[in-house]
Amino acid sequence: MTRIVTPVTELLGIDLPVVQAGMSWASSCSALPLAVSRAGGLGVVAAGPMRLPDLARTLDEMAAGTDRPWAVNLPLYRAHADEVIDLLLDRRPPVLIASQGGPRRYLERFHRVGTRCLHVVAGVEHARKAADAGVDALVVVGAEAGGHPPPAMVTTQVLVRAVARAVPDVALIASGGVADGAGLAAMLALGAGAAQFGTRFLASAEATVHDAYKRAVLAAGVDATRTVGHGLGVIRALGNDFTARMLELEAAGAEESLRRKHFQKSTLKDAALYGDIAEGKVEAGQSAGLVDEVRPAADIVARIIDEYRAVRAGLPPILDA
Repeated sequence: MTRIVTPVTELLGIDLPVVQAGMSWASSCSALPLAVSRAGGLGVVAAGPMRLPDLARTLDEMAAGTDRPWAVNLPLYRAHADEVIDLLLDRRPPVLIASQGGPRRYLERFHRVGTRCLHVVAGVEHARKAADAGVDALVVVGAEAGGHPPPAMVTTQVLVRAVARAVPDVALIASGGVADGAGLAAMLALGAGAAQFGTRFLASAEATVHDAYKRAVLAAGVDATRTVGHGLGVIRALGNDFTARMLELEAAGAEESLRRKHFQKSTLKDAALYGDIAEGKVEAGQSAGLVDEVRPAADIVARIIDEYRAVRAGLPPILDA
């Protein structure tokens, strides 16, 4: 069995430093997270859009489907978040990845039931606060990421290094712009103990998004995404009619109420479930330009590790004079 030992793999009990991002609709199910965890990485259930009965069923499927560690991602701003927390405390997932809120809201209760708690951060200040609160590890998200990149738009390469220097004793997972083994090697070199892969797993056989969404990811180049919604909760998504209209409104200095109306009219659900890739929010990272085929999730994990091996073997040696 292949193992790569890092602070993150040791902390979470996984074999490989590959974390599948919790992606609303794509991993709001058990199929994708189970496949990744069984392959040695960390599969993540995206609880954000899930109704409580659906989430409860999915958690039961995860517990029955593998004895390997897995995680639940919970955006703390979602409706009925406290009820979701109660459900999770009852089901005791091995790992919780929380975002969009402060860790003191949940940390003590989950530690009490034995759940490892990771917190998503997008800046050094928030990383320090989360570390001081006692989180077990941090997920550091850079500007290249799909969905919700950091407002300051600092790249993953710079942000991960800055956080690693700011909180050297905390295990880090790097997220944003990583799609292959070369990206994994780069993130480990910067001081992370694992990399989180989102867009790469959008194009997996098990991701429960519409085929039109997957085809849009495969067709995208590295310059195909746009960031819109500045001041409203910025997102990175593939360019389409929705993003074009948002960019027009932003460039014209339109009133916030008008921008908000257009921004909220379009949803990720429209694209992910119904395949509306023209008017929906087709959230994806810049790494879409590095993804060119849909593969089973286990194959994706294996390929990432094969690529990582090749990168390590190909690094120039140090020649002492």
